[in-house]
Amino acid sequence: MSEHIIEAMGLSKVTIKDGKVINVSEPEIEYCPLFDHHRGIKKLTPEAIAENMQFRIDDFGMCTSKRQLRMKDFLSFGISEIICTLLDEKIIDCAVMVLEGCGTLIVWDGELVQGIGGRVSGLFKTSPIPELIVKIGEENIVNPKTAEINQIKGIKLAIKKGFKNIAVTIAVAGDAKEIKKLQKEHPDTNIYVFVVHTTKRSAKEARELFDISDVATACASKNIREIAEAECIKTVGQSIPIYARTEMGKKFLEMRLAKIGGEKPKKDNPDLPYPMI
Repeated sequence: MSEHIIEAMGLSKVTIKDGKVINVSEPEIEYCPLFDHHRGIKKLTPEAIAENMQFRIDDFGMCTSKRQLRMKDFLSFGISEIICTLLDEKIIDCAVMVLEGCGTLIVWDGELVQGIGGRVSGLFKTSPIPELIVKIGEENIVNPKTAEINQIKGIKLAIKKGFKNIAVTIAVAGDAKEIKKLQKEHPDTNIYVFVVHTTKRSAKEARELFDISDVATACASKNIREIAEAECIKTVGQSIPIYARTEMGKKFLEMRLAKIGGEKPKKDNPDLPYPMI
């Protein structure tokens, strides 16, 4: 039996088994400008979330063996899009990411990065989907038997394979200490950290995550926003900003902006304030 848990859309925990949404917890926030803009969802409710999750399953096979893994660059601005650009421009050699049915894996194809990260975020738990593991390759997955989510093991696997410029997405503050340790142990390797899924991080967690980041997304995190707005060296986006903490992070944002022709005007609904927790 295939079971997956996604923290999505207002920090609701969504459980999916065998291609069906079986449980949706109450969301902790009721509005997200991204889902308003792209799906017309004005209020996040369990019913609206369940409908959206099932749409994803039916549309591109999320959490199933029919999962579409590749996606063309559609010129938007997000973490997966930035990483896609860095791969295309050969600034990085690979990315350590997370995919349903595989867990932590290594990819070095921009369309795979976009297809994996641009479609699903906040994967909390997953179980193996053999068809996807075959497509990705067991040798590129941290633990194909369990589909373990472990970004530190993912970085170690990338280093073992000889990659020297590695991007990694992290959402767990506890990873920060281990990444610093790996950076010291491998001075000839560059590890670029992209912090994602930051909503409801404590002040301590936000501090640890921001301090290790090259690029961090605000999501609905009050603490990340307060730290980043005081300390970042570049910001892109308004309702959901993406922050660069380092000079390399700034370069990454600027490269993506150049690719899409600059930042687009804000179109979010001003009558629906974006909550932060």
